[in-house]
Amino acid sequence: MVYAHLYLRASTQDQDANRARASLLAFAASRNYEVAGIYADNFSGTKLQRPELHRLLTSAEPGQVLCVESVDRLSRLSQMDWEILKGTINSKGLRLVVADLPTSWEHLDSPSGRTDIAGSVMHVINNMLIDLMATMARLDQEKRVERIRQGIANKRAADPSWKAVGKRKNTEKWQRVEKLLKGQTASNMTIKEIAQAANVGEATVYRIKKELGA
Repeated sequence: MVYAHLYLRASTQDQDANRARASLLAFAASRNYEVAGIYADNFSGTKLQRPELHRLLTSAEPGQVLCVESVDRLSRLSQMDWEILKGTINSKGLRLVVADLPTSWEHLDSPSGRTDIAGSVMHVINNMLIDLMATMARLDQEKRVERIRQGIANKRAADPSWKAVGKRKNTEKWQRVEKLLKGQTASNMTIKEIAQAANVGEATVYRIKKELGA
């Protein structure tokens, strides 16, 4: 029996992870994996420190599977941080399975195939493909950031008085999170539970907590 930990990530609270959850559950069922846990972060893939990813890596056991829909759901990390994450996954004895990358799971179907020459070659090819896809995800992120910077620079060049309008604070949600953080029940609630109760992302709770000095 293969035990799999399913990892979902959305960069903002507005990105619905339900589709990805259903997709990963269907994939796990098609491979006859036993789902050991489902973890969902509302954090940018450029951040190495993500609460649910940390919880997954802490609770997963050697020989189990870390399953993601695509490499960019796991990482848009810098090369250095990607190496750290890979090292952690390997040191935990986990197998990284990417649903949209057949080389990451096809050769796992046969136990004997994991130790013969063909299995070894596939392992090397798979690692190369995952590294390539992680690099492409990072470069895509960097290009998007650069386009935003160029757009801002162009607007300022055209109108020196132009100022970027930051994302407006949702006062109602802010107050709801603040109340939960400061309330008597806060000590018994996790960040995830507060985020769910306030209908915000976990990153928002951490940001408000930091600003409040809580």
